[in-house]
Amino acid sequence: MVIILGIDPGSRYTGWGVISIVGNRMQLVAADRVVLGDRPHEERLVLIYDAVRDIVTQYQPDLVAVETVFVSKNVQSALKLGQARGVAIVAAAKFGLPLVEVSPRLVKKVVTGYGGASKMGVGDMVARLLSTQQPLSEDAADALAIAISASSMTRSKV
Repeated sequence: MVIILGIDPGSRYTGWGVISIVGNRMQLVAADRVVLGDRPHEERLVLIYDAVRDIVTQYQPDLVAVETVFVSKNVQSALKLGQARGVAIVAAAKFGLPLVEVSPRLVKKVVTGYGGASKMGVGDMVARLLSTQQPLSEDAADALAIAISASSMTRSKV
């Protein structure tokens, strides 16, 4: 069995999802989002670090997958997103876990077959692929999609 933690970092919400893989079967273990709110940015970064540390401690993943930075026209937003990613990566790295970085376009392509899929389309396919009817926030569904994408990229490596 392989356990993968997917992380969808953000400055307001950070989604996370844990899947297990046995053979060709993927199963949802847990998923949620960290609500960061309107706190000062440095406090949000601490919350992300603490949450990733706690999730890794609880679920003991074999691999962590993080979405790469989505380049936008707003430089400040891109910098804050990069900082959120960095904190999540450092928290996982403290455990010595292998890291896979996946682009948003590749996540959509792997999960839906189309790199330009909508968030709703990704969420629907995640629910189907994991055979779950559990309601998921967009952030949690995105994190699970990241984990699913990492599993397809690393099956022979993990």
